[in-house]
Amino acid sequence: MPDFDQSAYIAGFAEPVRARLLQLRQELETRVPGISPCISYRMPAFRLPNGRVFIYFAAFKKHLGVYPPLNIDPPLIAETMAYRGPKGNLSFPHAEALPLDLIGRVAQALARQYETT
Repeated sequence: MPDFDQSAYIAGFAEPVRARLLQLRQELETRVPGISPCISYRMPAFRLPNGRVFIYFAAFKKHLGVYPPLNIDPPLIAETMAYRGPKGNLSFPHAEALPLDLIGRVAQALARQYETT
């Protein structure tokens, strides 16, 4: 689906959630060149050049979520422990600044994970 779908999703949120979603999307696009935006499972997502969807993000009342769980790179997994939920998905509370560098590194690792699986 075209980027319009992501833009429509993001536009549906009030500030400052909208700004957080835009920051997150920009970080993903910067960190993983060549990805293409889409909507999957009714959430903004990105596809790798090989066509596989490798990362999703969504806004909720109290947090932003990033999916799916990272299964490679144990040091990075350990670094994300404060944000990991029971299934390993990441949750970033709206009351805290987004750790964009960490999210970007997770996106890079997920891209590697989904290029090889």
